[in-house]
Amino acid sequence: MGKKLNLKNPRTFNEKLNWLKLYYHNPLMSKVVDKYAVRSYIKEKIGKQYLIPLIGVYDKVEEIDFDKLPNKFVIKCNHDSGSYIICEDKSKLDINKVKEKINYHMSKNYYYQWREWPYKRVKPKILIEKYMYDKTTNSFDDYKFMCFDGKVDSVMVCTNRKSGHTKFRFFDEDWNLKKYNKDSLNEDYNHQYPKPKRIKEMFKIASKLSEGFPFVRVDLYYANNKIYFGELTFFPQAGWDPNIVEEADKALGENIKIKKGLH
Repeated sequence: MGKKLNLKNPRTFNEKLNWLKLYYHNPLMSKVVDKYAVRSYIKEKIGKQYLIPLIGVYDKVEEIDFDKLPNKFVIKCNHDSGSYIICEDKSKLDINKVKEKINYHMSKNYYYQWREWPYKRVKPKILIEKYMYDKTTNSFDDYKFMCFDGKVDSVMVCTNRKSGHTKFRFFDEDWNLKKYNKDSLNEDYNHQYPKPKRIKEMFKIASKLSEGFPFVRVDLYYANNKIYFGELTFFPQAGWDPNIVEEADKALGENIKIKKGLH
């Protein structure tokens, strides 16, 4: 980020995320960052229809019988970020490499990388989920909602993941482009990115799931006119996001209300 954080009087988004990391310890956060435990929370809050179908849950990679898995699936750990593997054709899957990657992630405590305390006591598990995609676009774009205790400021739409050139664009609820990051700065306000038919419902879901948290990013997916829950993230980029432009860092920071006695 290139500058020191002001944690005595935090004002920007990244500063306040780091302040929350240090001083705001809501025990519920440890449950909902767990990608397995959060499923029961989602079922209670908004309904099981928003959950991606689960194929299996395992404590060790050796427990997985790959012969019994469908041709397409997604495998990931419940306690970290970046451990997922998308299998689109099991005949081409290098199972030994999959096991090696998953075992590596299972051996790590994500807390010690960026000091995101909610992950510290999450018991590692392996999840295998149904492979999801949109039949029209052949993709599974995700929508990351920036939420502040029930207020949804904007959504970051992530596209072109398969190409390796992922684009991140921010929009408000009326689908106006918000120039919050470097990708958005290069976009025309008269963009042609399609607005999901159920975007209003997605904003409402994000609002409901964020209630009670000073900040949380609510990740949802949209495919075949259906909405699916992804995950809850309390510290995007661990509070060190270099792609947020200065104006957005200030604007988003104003939405986080830090009160005396919050911690």
